[in-house]
Amino acid sequence: MNKIIQVQLSVMMFLEFFIWGSWYVTMGIYLPKSLGASDPEIAMAYSTQSWGAIIAPFIIGLIADRYFNAERILGVLHLIGAVLMVQLAYATSFAGFYPYILGYMILYMPTLALVNSVSFNQMNDPAKQFSLVRVFGTTGWIVAGLAISYLFHWDSTEGLTKGYLKNTFLMTAFASGVLGFFSFTLPKTPPAINGKRKIRIADIIGLEALNLLKDRNFLVFFLASIFICIPLAFYYQHAGQFLGEIGISNPAGKMTIGQISEILFMLLLPYFFKRFGFKKTMVVAMLAWTARYICFAYGNAGELSFLLLLGIALHGICYDFFFVSGQIYTDSKAGPKYKSAAQGLITLATYGVGMLIGFWIAGRITDYFMLGDSSHNWEMIWLFPAAFAFGVSLLFVFLFKNEKIAYKS
Repeated sequence: MNKIIQVQLSVMMFLEFFIWGSWYVTMGIYLPKSLGASDPEIAMAYSTQSWGAIIAPFIIGLIADRYFNAERILGVLHLIGAVLMVQLAYATSFAGFYPYILGYMILYMPTLALVNSVSFNQMNDPAKQFSLVRVFGTTGWIVAGLAISYLFHWDSTEGLTKGYLKNTFLMTAFASGVLGFFSFTLPKTPPAINGKRKIRIADIIGLEALNLLKDRNFLVFFLASIFICIPLAFYYQHAGQFLGEIGISNPAGKMTIGQISEILFMLLLPYFFKRFGFKKTMVVAMLAWTARYICFAYGNAGELSFLLLLGIALHGICYDFFFVSGQIYTDSKAGPKYKSAAQGLITLATYGVGMLIGFWIAGRITDYFMLGDSSHNWEMIWLFPAAFAFGVSLLFVFLFKNEKIAYKS
């Protein structure tokens, strides 16, 4: 791959995930502190990610893949997103905030597929080249969190008191504008499908892959993938809020430990997968989720703060060992004919349906354990996803029959 193009794609990935990391982690702190949002309202805000994931395939399948170059769609979506982010920064109530965050996520989620399309179109060996580009995305998320906490101090006690956290949305707006204009300089990525060719809704959302559910093992994996998104939603939705509420300094910066561990365990995954196989890898991931939430339940801002950092650091095992292994397993089970459909179905089921249910449950559980002073009984809150993840792991152990899965690193 041309070095100049590789740099372009790396910058694109950096900005794509810098944008997401700039507001997503701290929104759980911002909404109750600045807009007085309730826990169910926080859940509504985070669930826009799921609505975006559900709607995204239609934007990509019906528009981007048929009529317009991917890099142009990417540019337009981010420029509109920049405008919406400015509106979010100056919203004065949750009622005024929600329509803009919903609109933004419906536009942002398709860009995750678009940056991959632009990247793959320039690669002659994606298996080796894509990781070298994609790692800059995780780096972008890390830089965003570190900037918020240690450069600008927007999530400090003083920053929260003075309302500086709204600047995260303005920073996102600036980065979105930069990526929007930068996208038009990216290598051309023409439509993948002839606009005259008919395309079915079943193709877009991967319904052709439903035949795979006849395989008992794949059905167990499919259901486990949906159910495990319920404890995952607790982390995305409430971890930042939890750290800020109990008095942990620089929560956005400390949350980047999760992304750093993600890079580390991504490198360890090929060895672990080959050495122990798919089933054990998945079980370790689910047990790591249980361990993470137990750490959150019993950690504190004092002498047990190391438990909180350990819980965050487990993110690499939780995410990589489950979702990346799941993508590998899905690819091996689907075969050449249904590969794209199967991955689309899993994405829709997890980030769409699974996370949507998870965000709703997390919001209700957190609201139920709210105390009189607007704080929360976090020990009880975190024990729920810990128990749920452990239950899913037990079902997986007993229902999933061991099978060998080829892994090409």
